[in-house]
Amino acid sequence: MKKLLSKRITVSAVAVVAVIAFFSFKSGDDKNFQIAKNLNVFSAIVKELDMFYVDTLDPNKMVREGIDNMLYSLDPYTEYFPEEDQSELEQMIKGSFGGIGSYITYDTKLKRSVISEPFENTPAAKVGLKAGDILVEIDGKDLLGKNNAEVSQMLRGQAGTSFKLKIDRPNLKGTYTPLEFTIVRESIQNPSIPYASVLENHVGYINLSTFSGNPSKDFKKTFLDLKKKGATSLVIDLRNNGGGLLDEAVEIANYFLPRGKVIVTTKGKIKQASNSYKTLREPLDLDIPVAVLVNSATASASEILSGSLQDLDRAVVVGNRTFGKGLVQVPRSLPYGGTMKVTTSKYYIPSGRCVQAIDYKNRNEDGSVGAIPDSLTKIFHTAAGREVRDGGGVMPDIAVKQEKLPNILFYLVRDNLVFDYATQYCLKHPTIASPEKFELTASDYTDFKATVKKADFKYDQQSEKILKTLKEAAEFEGYMKDASDEFKALEKKLNHNLERDLDYFSKDIKRMITNEIVKRYYFQRGSLIQQLKDDNDLEAAIQILNNPAKYKEMLSVPAVAKK
Repeated sequence: MKKLLSKRITVSAVAVVAVIAFFSFKSGDDKNFQIAKNLNVFSAIVKELDMFYVDTLDPNKMVREGIDNMLYSLDPYTEYFPEEDQSELEQMIKGSFGGIGSYITYDTKLKRSVISEPFENTPAAKVGLKAGDILVEIDGKDLLGKNNAEVSQMLRGQAGTSFKLKIDRPNLKGTYTPLEFTIVRESIQNPSIPYASVLENHVGYINLSTFSGNPSKDFKKTFLDLKKKGATSLVIDLRNNGGGLLDEAVEIANYFLPRGKVIVTTKGKIKQASNSYKTLREPLDLDIPVAVLVNSATASASEILSGSLQDLDRAVVVGNRTFGKGLVQVPRSLPYGGTMKVTTSKYYIPSGRCVQAIDYKNRNEDGSVGAIPDSLTKIFHTAAGREVRDGGGVMPDIAVKQEKLPNILFYLVRDNLVFDYATQYCLKHPTIASPEKFELTASDYTDFKATVKKADFKYDQQSEKILKTLKEAAEFEGYMKDASDEFKALEKKLNHNLERDLDYFSKDIKRMITNEIVKRYYFQRGSLIQQLKDDNDLEAAIQILNNPAKYKEMLSVPAVAKK
């Protein structure tokens, strides 16, 4: 009896300890309990669906979609890369990948991918691939119906491996010439500085396209070369530069700032995510006047460079408000060869501001996110005392109004009419003048207009859509009877007229055609030279650099603020 009682007491004691342990774990570390609980629930759901769902499920796809949606609910930059996608992550960090070196586009009529732009000195250019070449087969596998992502995956691979590519090349007869190439893949490194030059009035110009890889080394060499060629001021073009490595931005900032300056500070939840990055070396030039070009696609490390030079009153920022990415990601190793790129901190530039524009933490009820309104941003000050704000990218010191492209141009590009015309132009012209001198003639544009008309080109006009909506509203509210004559007169004036639109918007259309043609012969470098011919941002930067008094005044505290 005593033994039985003792056994019961022991069992009861164990049960009590278990209950106490359970509740103490739950109350003392509720977050860990919730994580464990939800992981168990998720695992159970996957197993139940796999066993009982009416259709056969792909567990890899199902779980991957669950992971992707979970991470995307945090922010767009926290991503999971399984073992088979490690090359994609490596490309982001190093700025290189194994492939042929070409952009491709998808032709909806042909249902095939087409070479849109081979890069200079890459396998694609070396074997003679041209823009307009239609991709037919890779190693005997027909590419019909495969999307760009699938074709791109087939074109990429380990550097040094080879494959056979069959293409159809357009010819002057209006048909296609079949061609076959054996291509050896190489490590493709997009140039960090696709173009640099000394412009008028001794203004140096450097187009910096990325902070991936090791661009600071190229930047240093290029900058010193420009100075040797007579550059007495500098434009750094960061437009459309989506960022890359934070260390590289700090290194380039160091070329123009004294040693020991804090360029960026990161702040995260854990100690390891918080750090300060200072200039560690002696600068290259503390005195040369600098202007930085930015736009809405200038992001991340580009904002660290442009923002730090602005905060330390070292450069005039010109253009349009930057993207506003103030979040830092680091790679974390996961089981089975996977990696997660996770947002661990926010970064703050020298004035103390964070440029992050989107508040991912405080989402709307429907799950959507919005930009932080200007009314909620805070004022900070540059080293000299100039006012700057947080919460919305880097605002330029000189804002340049963006030109709006005409509606018709969108449809001309969408329907490949500009691209196809450039292809035919190149077939007729083995060579053209240099990018600095090339111009589209009036005769060329007449040919283009004839091509557009022959293609039975159709496009929407926003004015027609708005007028139709206005008529419906007027009818609904009872105004149509009295306003019918006015509506008829307006309809007559807004009548769809292709000839008129092609002439009225000829400047913008010619610019797009010219750029498409030039890059067929002179690649990305030629395209940039062409675009800089008529560049309002660059013109504004050159004006301020050529006016030392104005430049100095712009980087000083306004007289009113000094009082």
